[in-house]
Amino acid sequence: MRPRVVAGVGGTSGSPAVLRRAAAEARLRGAELWAVLAWDAPGAGVRGRHGAGLAPSLPVCRADAVERLRGALHAAFGAAGAGVPVVGRAVRGAPGAALVDAARAEDCVVVVGTGPRGALHRCLWPSVARYCVAHAPCPVLTVPPSPLRAELAAARRRNTLRLRLDTRELTGPEGV
Repeated sequence: MRPRVVAGVGGTSGSPAVLRRAAAEARLRGAELWAVLAWDAPGAGVRGRHGAGLAPSLPVCRADAVERLRGALHAAFGAAGAGVPVVGRAVRGAPGAALVDAARAEDCVVVVGTGPRGALHRCLWPSVARYCVAHAPCPVLTVPPSPLRAELAAARRRNTLRLRLDTRELTGPEGV
């Protein structure tokens, strides 16, 4: 069995960075890249997986997950590809458990994004990265969000609240 690098694809703007880092790790190790996107039916967390009226939508949900996975792979690598063998998996279930399940062997590596770091986000959603670190039988590489994401979020908040933009922030340090 060939070693693998398992990358978590979440459909966020951080997914391309995670996939590119995972591809670089796979090249270094001579491994396959497994891109894993976990999905579940809408409302599965509220009414349970077998709630009334959910069964007919499962094929649609799966097809949507497969399309999101294809889109994430295309956003990360474009038409050129990853440069390593890639296996895409859309798995129904919790993201952390899906990644740990895909990385059962000790010669695997899990690559996952750390996601937003705000207090509200941490309270509402469990950390996939922390789950993987606690449960994976192999090393876990975490990819932090880009510092530009925080700046972009601050700009969006400023625009939403209609706050003035200080143009001196755009010029950088004196003399540059």
